[in-house]
Amino acid sequence: MKTLLRSFIPHSLNTHPAEWSRAALGAGLGILVTVLLSRQLFGIEATLHLLGPLGASAVLLFAVSTGALAQPWAIMGSYLISALVGLLCFHLFGGSITAIGAGIFLAILSMCVCRCLHPPAAGVAFSVITSSQALTGPDWHVLLPVMFNAVCLLGTALIYNNLTRMRYPRAQANTTPPLSSESQASHFNSADLDKALDDVGTFVDVSREDLEAILHKTEAHAQHRNRTDIDTAQIIERSTQGVSLEHSVADVMKMLGGQGRMYLPVLDADRKVIGIISLID
Repeated sequence: MKTLLRSFIPHSLNTHPAEWSRAALGAGLGILVTVLLSRQLFGIEATLHLLGPLGASAVLLFAVSTGALAQPWAIMGSYLISALVGLLCFHLFGGSITAIGAGIFLAILSMCVCRCLHPPAAGVAFSVITSSQALTGPDWHVLLPVMFNAVCLLGTALIYNNLTRMRYPRAQANTTPPLSSESQASHFNSADLDKALDDVGTFVDVSREDLEAILHKTEAHAQHRNRTDIDTAQIIERSTQGVSLEHSVADVMKMLGGQGRMYLPVLDADRKVIGIISLID
């Protein structure tokens, strides 16, 4: 029960208030530009009818623009697919609850198949199915405002994010950076990451390349901390012996194993500490 209740406690954000303001301002500008242009071309009724999914898309494009769900193909492909699915379900079932349920189901399934999952686009299918009063005429009369809104919002995100030093869209790395010999010997590699993602088996809103880069940086920081957070005085005080430049690697390993320690001081001829060697090295 405690675990369930604890899950409702919000996690702390790893972003700064300045980033919150930047994202909020960008989302507001994106919606404003899109609504003004759409109203001039398609009328206020059609514009307001399609506004809900745009508001949700703005959160992704401006607040979490590095996520996989916010990339250009995600919004363009998902809006097109969801609009087509909505039209199909409307022609088959009319504006019924059955059409809405089938539309949401097919929209999500199609987005996954086409690798353009974008959650707000499910709302596009819903809006198209229930738009018989606001969007009349041939099917392309429905597709046009939907895709126009997607293009306007995406264009605003491209301009605003890059002007505010938020790189967008996120470039996909074709190859992973080479690992150091130390990383290859004792840390994860690309194959390990692939297996871990397969084990998770659920949607992760971060590209594989970004996730691997974050994990490598985490390991680098951990290694740096392990090397720098060493109290030299305690090592010298607690160690019965140190090592010199004349000792071989085998000798050092025996000393570390014999004393059950992870660190030993490196001493010069005058018994002065000139460095530290550890099992990490």
